[in-house]
Amino acid sequence: MEKELWKPGNMLYPLPVVMVTCQENGKDNIVTVAWAGTICTNPPMLSISVRPERYSHGMIERTGEFVVNLTTKELVKACDYCGVKSGRDTDKFLDTGLTAVPAAHVQAPLIGESPVNLECKVKDILRLGSHDLFLAEVVGVQVNKEYMNEKGKFELAKAEPVVYSHGEYYGLGELLGTFGYSVRKEQKKNGKRK
Repeated sequence: MEKELWKPGNMLYPLPVVMVTCQENGKDNIVTVAWAGTICTNPPMLSISVRPERYSHGMIERTGEFVVNLTTKELVKACDYCGVKSGRDTDKFLDTGLTAVPAAHVQAPLIGESPVNLECKVKDILRLGSHDLFLAEVVGVQVNKEYMNEKGKFELAKAEPVVYSHGEYYGLGELLGTFGYSVRKEQKKNGKRK
C-alpha cells in the first residue's frame, strides 16, 4: 500500500468522547474531553488532557476531583455543546437539560443521563505543552441499571456509545469479537469442529 507522509500530529483515532463534570464553590460545570484514557488497573486510574485556558481546568486543578461521564448517541448534541461553550458564560446543565446527580465520593456531580459515571480524584498533573494531563484515581463508579441484563452483566452497547475522530462523532458498530477470540479453540458441534 502506498503511504503519504504527514507532519507529526495526533492521529490516534477514534477516541472516547466524554463529558467531564466538576464543581467549585457550589458551581457545576461540564467540559467535553476527547483525550481521555485508562492508564492503570490497580489502583484503577485514568487520565484526561485539558487545555490550561479552559474554565474547567482551573476548577479541576483547585478541587482535585472530577467525574468522567460516558457519552451516548442520545447525548452527543449536549456533548458537542459542552465542548464549544464556556462555563464562564453559561450554565451548561441548564442549557442542555442534563441532570446533575450527587456523586458518592466527590463533590462534582454526575450526569444522570450518562450510562457510566467515573468519580475521580487527581493524583498528579503533568504540564505537557498545549494540554495538561490529569492523572486520577477512580474512587467510585456508577452505572445506569437499565443497561444491566438478567445475569448482572452491564451491556454498554445498548446505550449506543459514541467516539470522536478528527472533528467528527461516530456511533459504534457491530461486535467483531471478544478478548482472546483469536486464540480460542473452536467449539465442537456434534463431535466435529466448526
